[in-house]
Amino acid sequence: MVTRGETKVLFDPLFRNGYGQYELVPAEMERALFAGEAPWDGVDAVFVSHYHDDHFSPQVMLEFLRARADIRFYGPAQAVDAMHDVAGAADTGVFERVVSIELNYPQPPLVLTMEGLLIEAVRIPHAGWPDGRTEIENIVYRVTLDERTTVVHLGDADPNDVHFARDAAYWDRRHNDLAMPPYWFFVSPQGPEIIERRLHARSAVGVHVPTRMPDDPAARPAEFEGVDLFTEPGETRQIPVSD
Repeated sequence: MVTRGETKVLFDPLFRNGYGQYELVPAEMERALFAGEAPWDGVDAVFVSHYHDDHFSPQVMLEFLRARADIRFYGPAQAVDAMHDVAGAADTGVFERVVSIELNYPQPPLVLTMEGLLIEAVRIPHAGWPDGRTEIENIVYRVTLDERTTVVHLGDADPNDVHFARDAAYWDRRHNDLAMPPYWFFVSPQGPEIIERRLHARSAVGVHVPTRMPDDPAARPAEFEGVDLFTEPGETRQIPVSD
């Protein structure tokens, strides 16, 4: 979750499969999400990067949108189609708040708006490109909250600069106060340069971190020295914001 004043957004919040290496959302946290209890009250939008079971459950997301009638959903067409597959006739109203993002690689970025949010989306291939998972619609979101705080969430993006260089002007147009790349960006040959030179990130925290990664930074593999990672549910960071 990212907050700026009264504006709140969620990225890839509900899934059901950790594949034996990723932590699931704790039951009490999920209950509070559904109930809209603080700090999960007042959420404006949910963004889903791609349809993989460790990022998105169509059934659980549909139930969440039923429970939280004030939230809009943005996701790739594959995710939205999966929600339609499990929906019923009574869910017509839910889909009025659902935005299906259809982007082929390498189409130009898409720009959307809603109150309090500037939403920019671009399809960046899933990690494993070009040999695998090329059919997965992985969406990288750059979201500006209240015209002030800009964050970028990369889903499971492939850390190859060729995907970012083609839209260099787009990335140069807006710097990011916070980048949320998958943890492997920090230890891939081109990932750190993408974070710094393409995303222009003032700060970066790695996400989608396996449970085998120690919570104690001093106990982590040497290549992660100095790297900030989210490893515990509920931990927070203060986003540095430019003047």
